[in-house]
Amino acid sequence: MRLSTRNQLTGTITEVTLGSVMATVKVRLDGGEQIVTASITKEAVEELGLQAGVTATVLVKSTEVMLGVD
Repeated sequence: MRLSTRNQLTGTITEVTLGSVMATVKVRLDGGEQIVTASITKEAVEELGLQAGVTATVLVKSTEVMLGVD
């Protein structure tokens, strides 16, 4: 897969929660215990065959990044 997205994180899907239209997919990143949660359409989950145990690449493309500190 060749993409221009620079932030590509590989991991394993740990959980898929389906709603009526949307779904959340949790991915445990390789090399640690960090989890990334993505909100995608239910249709995309079904078309891609996403389920727990499947290896996936998280692609992060954003115009904004916000940080907070105490």
